[in-house]
Amino acid sequence: MDYLPNLLFGALVTLAVAFMAIAMGSVFGLLGAIARLSQSRIAKAISGFYITVIRGTPDLIIILVIYFGGTVGLSKLFGQTVAVNEFTAGSFALAFVFGAYATEIFRGAIGSIPQGQTEAARALSLPRFIVFFRIILPQAWRLALPAFGNQSIIVIKQTSLISVVGLEELMRSASIAAGASREPFKWYFTAACIYLMMTSLMTLLLRYAEARSNLGMRRS
Repeated sequence: MDYLPNLLFGALVTLAVAFMAIAMGSVFGLLGAIARLSQSRIAKAISGFYITVIRGTPDLIIILVIYFGGTVGLSKLFGQTVAVNEFTAGSFALAFVFGAYATEIFRGAIGSIPQGQTEAARALSLPRFIVFFRIILPQAWRLALPAFGNQSIIVIKQTSLISVVGLEELMRSASIAAGASREPFKWYFTAACIYLMMTSLMTLLLRYAEARSNLGMRRS
């Protein structure tokens, strides 16, 4: 039996998980960076605790805690057994991890923007919301993009960890094919090639994004 279609479908699931994790993790990272740069001690403490705990805990454990802990929590909340969806739990767990690293990436990028730009914008009576999202964030994004891109590629490879909770992404599909066909090298090697193609494509997209973001800098 040819298991290649199953692996290709697993690759699509892998990309979907990675996309969701990066999207949600970017929001977590941006909020964490804002908290780290704020004047509130409570916000700084919460953000610092989040970063310390997540970066100091193995990713696999975070996935298991969110998957099984979510099942226990929801079951107690609704008074009956509620199973957490593997895709949702895996995406949220990787987003949580991605957000911890993105927090420091965004914090460093935002902190690199000259303070004079913020002061000039406020002198024009621009609202803080407009100053941040129209002046500070676009420039910070250009500075954060290389590190953000590297972390995004790591997320694609981290999706293989979600196979432990039963989600049939690429790694899980390769494991099933290897066990059923008794050809582990063939299917794990195929999975490795698919992972390589996905990360290579992501690398090309990120290089294009970096080139686009630096067009104005080169012209100046």
